Amino acid sequence: MSQSHALSDDQVGQELKKMTAFIKQEAMEKAREIEIKADEEFSIEKSKLVRQETQSIDTTYEKKFKQAQMSQQITRSTVANKTRLKVLSARQELLDGIFEDAEKKLGAATKDKAKYQAILKNLMLEGFYALNEEKILVRGRKADYEVLKKAIADACKEYKEKVGKNIQAEIDEANPQPEGSPGGLSIVGGGGKIDINNTFEERLKLLQDAALPSIRTTLFGKNENRKFYD
Repeated sequence: MSQSHALSDDQVGQELKKMTAFIKQEAMEKAREIEIKADEEFSIEKSKLVRQETQSIDTTYEKKFKQAQMSQQITRSTVANKTRLKVLSARQELLDGIFEDAEKKLGAATKDKAKYQAILKNLMLEGFYALNEEKILVRGRKADYEVLKKAIADACKEYKEKVGKNIQAEIDEANPQPEGSPGGLSIVGGGGKIDINNTFEERLKLLQDAALPSIRTTLFGKNENRKFYD
């Protein structure tokens, strides 16, 4: 039969110390585990927050960068359009000036009566051939009536020689060309319903429309953006 031995006070004290040390060690290890886990969770949360902030900054930067690019493109486009419009405006002013100067010089063609008579005759013949009628009215400036009569005679004679038919043409004194007109004439046929305008102003307008593309090319060079030409 076993006998139980009572522990002495020293033995009890040592056992208590051992238990206390064990509990303390367990507590320290547990605290260390908690600390390590807390540090890990903190690092994870910190990394997560850093990533979120980084993404937010990247997104904001990208958005602002795109806005800046768009603003820059708009500014460039606006400046380019304004510059282009200024260039086009300057070119148009130059072209307008050329034809305005030409218009001012139209009247000079009437000073040499012999040359002016030949011009009137040729302008008349264009109308004669186009209308192909027996009776024609010619409208000119009152100041040109004398030379106009001679031109009518010349034109009627040449028309008969070329076409083989007589034509009667006379000045429409009831409807003269304005005295401010630089010269030329108009031919009226079809019982007054057809009016072929061969005044100098009208001929200059026709020339302007027809010659403008070539004048532009001569003055400003070929337009690289234009793909089709008449």
